[in-house]
Amino acid sequence: MMDLRRTMLFIPGNNPGMLQNGGVFDADAVILDLEDAVSPQEKDAARLLVAHALKYVDYAGSERVVRINPLDTFGLEDIRAIVPCGPDALLVPKVQCAADIEAAARAVALAERPGQKPVNLIALIETPRGLAEAYAIATADRRVVALALGAEDYTAAIGAQRTPEGSEILTARTLLVNAAAAAGIQAIDTPYTDANDEAGLERDTAFAKHLGFRGKLTINPRQIDIIHRVFNPSAKEIDWARRVVAAIRQAEAEGSGVASLDGKMVDAPIVNRAERILQLARLLGLREEEGQ
Repeated sequence: MMDLRRTMLFIPGNNPGMLQNGGVFDADAVILDLEDAVSPQEKDAARLLVAHALKYVDYAGSERVVRINPLDTFGLEDIRAIVPCGPDALLVPKVQCAADIEAAARAVALAERPGQKPVNLIALIETPRGLAEAYAIATADRRVVALALGAEDYTAAIGAQRTPEGSEILTARTLLVNAAAAAGIQAIDTPYTDANDEAGLERDTAFAKHLGFRGKLTINPRQIDIIHRVFNPSAKEIDWARRVVAAIRQAEAEGSGVASLDGKMVDAPIVNRAERILQLARLLGLREEEGQ
């Protein structure tokens, strides 16, 4: 089954109210944040709050992800406390190399309870080295299901100014998408940090989708509907995908391995893309006329 991660909403791990209400926002995933949102003196208290939330809060079907701290700070403590509470995944920040993921995976395996559903890992790439080693990171362990881009730290590291247009992160975006695709996992885009700029968010999300991202880190619940609308397949996309699948099936029924549509050859990558669109449409309960 396709894992939906169109929106991954950050929720501060030290905010009991937001932790309690995180399931009402309809995000595909909630990220209970123990890192940037929490000051060093609040780490222990936040860890307890997040552990309690995992055990007792209904997140209404949203994937439950916890962003831990880097392994060289409080990350191992986070893993030991959080993993037995059954999160779906951990977002591992500032991943620099495959060894970072391997160390996280070992710690997770030690912390899991017998019979517990395996906890996945999402690697947050925030540094030039992490980007350079993205494919090795993506393939470091079978628990890794996605790469996510953290553009704020990345641009600071390369000395670039962050802009709404995002030209300074184009190379980072394309390299991360390529590494994720080569590894057969998802690529998740960096947040759009101006929560009041809805037009900018829509443009940025559409561009991310165009590049091959499957979802976006999200900092404000008000961003969710816009991001979902962009990532949902449109009526035009669904119609195209249905026609592609019909063309290849007709060709197969006629004993041919070659199909064409609108004068263009339909090959395996095209069919795979069409099938992904239809799978997403079915998962979302979309009919052709409901697309935007």
